Amino acid sequence: MSAAQGLLLALATLYAAFLCWYGGRGRPLSAEEIESYLQRLGARAKGPQAQALLDDVRLLVSHDDGREFVMQNLVRHRAEALYPPGYEHYGKSAKAADQRYGRALLPHLLRYGNLLVFVARRSGQFITEPGVAPWDYVAMVRYRSRRDFLRFALAIEQQDITMHKWAAIASTQVFPVRPMISLLAVRLLVGALLAVAALPLYLWLS
Repeated sequence: MSAAQGLLLALATLYAAFLCWYGGRGRPLSAEEIESYLQRLGARAKGPQAQALLDDVRLLVSHDDGREFVMQNLVRHRAEALYPPGYEHYGKSAKAADQRYGRALLPHLLRYGNLLVFVARRSGQFITEPGVAPWDYVAMVRYRSRRDFLRFALAIEQQDITMHKWAAIASTQVFPVRPMISLLAVRLLVGALLAVAALPLYLWLS
């Protein structure tokens, strides 16, 4: 095997490993899996939102097709962070509490093939409902599957990561979406980047 052929094989292997990690077309959750995950989440979830959160998770996974999806998050911060007793040392900044949450959850997202694809702060107002406070920012998170969403949720619940989220957030709306039109073609983008990065080396070895 020539050096150029070895390079192509290495690139193909690397891209295949990425596709395996990125996934997006898996096996739907069974009813038994759903109950098992919900029981484990129920044992770990804490705070006044715990039962409502479990009910929302059950609704989310009730008609799973095993495919990837994007979670849309609309977030409104508290005027001051509201930590439970014993955690007041984190301070009163709601934005700082939300940033702690974001930093802590990122490794768990990546572990299960999930990606933060878009975050944007509100920069003005246009069409609003009377008496409804505006959202502070929007975030979109790609999940490899609903199974991987549950794995991620279990991981962050057992480490008290969500404590920072609820300390920061006064109100939120979270719902799954599936892109109909999107310019974010991650599989194609990664393949193109690998090809462009390797082309000079391939030409030199040939």
